[in-house]
Amino acid sequence: MSTTLQHLSDLVGGQIVRGEPTLAVSGLNAITEAQAGEITFLGNPRYMPALKTTQASAALVAADFAALSEVPEGLALIRVENPTLAFSSVIRHFGPPPREGSFGVDSTASVSSKAIFDPQKVSIGPCAVIEDDVRIGDGTIIHAGAFVGHGAQIGEDCVLHPNATVRERCVLGNRVILHCGCVIGADGFGYELVKGRHQKIDQVGIVQLDDDVEIGACTTIDRARFGRTWIGEGTKIDNLVQIGHNCVTGKHCIIVSQTGISGSTRLGDYVTMGGQVGVAGHLEIASQVMLLAKSGVTKSLTEPGAYTGFPAKPLLEGRRMLALPAKIPDLIERVRELEKKIADLEAKTTS
Repeated sequence: MSTTLQHLSDLVGGQIVRGEPTLAVSGLNAITEAQAGEITFLGNPRYMPALKTTQASAALVAADFAALSEVPEGLALIRVENPTLAFSSVIRHFGPPPREGSFGVDSTASVSSKAIFDPQKVSIGPCAVIEDDVRIGDGTIIHAGAFVGHGAQIGEDCVLHPNATVRERCVLGNRVILHCGCVIGADGFGYELVKGRHQKIDQVGIVQLDDDVEIGACTTIDRARFGRTWIGEGTKIDNLVQIGHNCVTGKHCIIVSQTGISGSTRLGDYVTMGGQVGVAGHLEIASQVMLLAKSGVTKSLTEPGAYTGFPAKPLLEGRRMLALPAKIPDLIERVRELEKKIADLEAKTTS
């Protein structure tokens, strides 16, 4: 579907700073893969070298982009406030049309007669299971094989992708998205050692996901022992994340893949956790804390800011700690040299 540079500029609310408005653009691609006729974007300065050699016909750049002389002369440029966000509009323009869905209940779905929803305003796919006393809001789509347990509540315009699980009594707000294979409301991991055997502790709470939460594929959020495990409004959680029982996240947090948060830990608003972060239980993480990848949190972090390392320290201190192990071989060699010099001196004084 070909369009013009001017049309794309209007689409993203940008300003053409180089190139003919009538330039034909027929597709999009990554900055390193784009070919003639395609548009790309510079969303991160580290890809500036790639922009210098790209074969694309056009690119979205930041509003303060000034390196016009450093990129190919034939590359048309559109300045926008946020190239990454603006490129989403370009993707929607060139991408496949949204799948047309139809409301109703598939004949192979197992849906309790005690479930409460309007079948003309909800879509329930093949082999999905909806148990007693479930409430489902209008506009919600439940895909094939998804499971919604007894007494659960699903808000409006939610999407449960194939094989997502919402266990009994859990609560989802509006516009919640659950990706394939995620589990909301499995039992918290609670046991007591009694006479040499692990005895299971009942987990009778729920999980609550507030409006606009999105949960990645194969992520697990455990139900509370009592009360609720609570994910705040607008929080986005990546694939393969584990959140323990009675945890609370604030609003608009970002939690990246393979992070694990132990039980009863509380996060403030706008907390960001990179990949493979580990957090011990019963801790407090302040609002606007950023934890870099592979950080290990062993005590509460009460001040906003960036942290890294194990145990997690403020960024500069943490980076110094991470750099120390690399210096150990050199230090060992210097110690050996000093020991040899001392031994030589002792040998001379005794001879």
